[in-house]
Amino acid sequence: MISKPLIEAIVAHYAQPLEGRHGLAHWARVLENGRLLADRTDADTTVVELFAVFHDACRQNESFDPDHGARGAELARRFHNEGLLDLNDKQLALLTHACEAHTDGLITGALTVRVCWDSDRLDLGRAGIRPAQGLLCTGAARDSEIMQWAGERSLTGHRPDLLATEWGIVLKDEKSA
Repeated sequence: MISKPLIEAIVAHYAQPLEGRHGLAHWARVLENGRLLADRTDADTTVVELFAVFHDACRQNESFDPDHGARGAELARRFHNEGLLDLNDKQLALLTHACEAHTDGLITGALTVRVCWDSDRLDLGRAGIRPAQGLLCTGAARDSEIMQWAGERSLTGHRPDLLATEWGIVLKDEKSA
């Protein structure tokens, strides 16, 4: 589980709107997608969960930002060196590679990395993109029920309860509702 202090430290570095297309609701959906996929595979759940909050954490804009994954990986390395992440060397290598290459369109590699990529790709509906089954890396992500579940949540901008229950965050327009 992503701790509240860790999410607060990551958010402190996030330069984009928390409510934006790559913001906290996206991270939370990617986290829930990743947890579901990790439960159906042998992926390392810790790495999958951390990917959800680091992969877009260092975006400089909401559009074309080709180096954002590398910056997110560097933030993860920094937090690991500062003791905010408790990962072994293999886990850190998987996390940083998953972040660095998550926009490269790759579909092969270590299972945990592929689950990370799938968890993000299943949330492409927020950008008007329906993920192609052939670009999903795992059988679990290609399952039609999972694709439909994740796709509907992405298209509607679903805000998972974990934003409040796990991270203690209420996004702006939720407060006024």
